Amino acid sequence: MADIQQLEAFVTQVRRDILRQVHKVNSGHPGGSLGCAEFFVALYQEVMERRDGFDMDGIEEDLFFLSNGHISPVFYSVLARSGYFPVEELNTFRLLNSRLQGHPTTHEGLPGIRIASGSLGQGLSVAIGAAQAKKLNKDKHTVFALMGDGELQEGQNWEAIMYAAANQVDNLIATVDLNGQQIDGSTDKVLDLGNVRAKFEAFGWTVLDIEDGNNLSAIINGLKKAKSLSGNGKPVCILLHTVMGNGVDFMMHTHAWHGKAPNDEQLADGLSQNPETLGDY
Repeated sequence: MADIQQLEAFVTQVRRDILRQVHKVNSGHPGGSLGCAEFFVALYQEVMERRDGFDMDGIEEDLFFLSNGHISPVFYSVLARSGYFPVEELNTFRLLNSRLQGHPTTHEGLPGIRIASGSLGQGLSVAIGAAQAKKLNKDKHTVFALMGDGELQEGQNWEAIMYAAANQVDNLIATVDLNGQQIDGSTDKVLDLGNVRAKFEAFGWTVLDIEDGNNLSAIINGLKKAKSLSGNGKPVCILLHTVMGNGVDFMMHTHAWHGKAPNDEQLADGLSQNPETLGDY
């Protein structure tokens, strides 16, 4: 396992990247991005088996699919700082003709991006297809997916959840970011999700909870445990209990920062809470 202090420093820099990307163009989604910073760092720096270079086939390596594509700022930051493309390219976030669009797209050929996402409810279906392709190719690696909790209000997810269990897609680990917030308010007020664990279990999945979804050690241990449970005939779901806006005090625990950019003063405040660690772009 990598040194936890180094990973924490990585997370801090990712938070800075998120704030600076969204502030520069006065557009983007900082809340969910900040809440998932630890998850992405744990996944890409510690858990996933990755090959050097990037190709769309993804043979003999773990794959990741982001379904809730609006949290692209955290995805771009971790991809860049994991070597997929130059960190300086984060300067182009959401600009015309940039490869770093508000929701990830594929036609620009950005390394690390395997699907266009952000039209919610579709990522899990794609991840299932990739996982089945690995089985057909006798590839023993794992497919990871991340969804938002509000995204579970989309019906296509439940068809995919049913399909994965019925077809024993047991090389799949799907994580749900349970921050309890979505663009119009809390998930329990917009459309109550009920008992998410019971729902996944009723559909035939193995379910794990990571109660502190902003604790790097807990996330790493949870992801590794999920991997150890793969191959037993059931897909695995991780319920990741996170705090929206984590690491920036005025953005935490509220849907207000789902899709709102900080102004100059707020940016300075947020950056002061997350001192530079790996170098800004």
